[in-house]
Amino acid sequence: MEYRVKTGDIIDVTITGIQPYGAFASLPDHTSGLIHISEISDKFVRSVESFVHVGEVIRVKVIDIDEESHQAKLSLKAVHTAKRKYKRAYKNQREKIQETPLGFNPLKEKLPEWIAQGIKKEEE
Repeated sequence: MEYRVKTGDIIDVTITGIQPYGAFASLPDHTSGLIHISEISDKFVRSVESFVHVGEVIRVKVIDIDEESHQAKLSLKAVHTAKRKYKRAYKNQREKIQETPLGFNPLKEKLPEWIAQGIKKEEE
């Protein structure tokens, strides 16, 4: 029995062609699919070639399949976004910052001394 990819599958595909609007790929079940430029990365994609190359094998998520043409819509960023979610240790990066009990007081106390030193250097 031949394996058929389904929506939601995460599969390895081979890049077969690159266009300005996306990359074409060959799927394990010998059908083809497109990774649209908007599904390459969460960041701005100036050039598809800076992310994938012809002949390269990459892991993607199947986001839809056109039943008539058997063409798959693929997403590279869906796989990378899922990985990033689990690596992130803190939900709010500000939680990592711990304030010192003295706050800015040590700087406030030293400021007059630093100003005096600066004026002294300018006069020399």
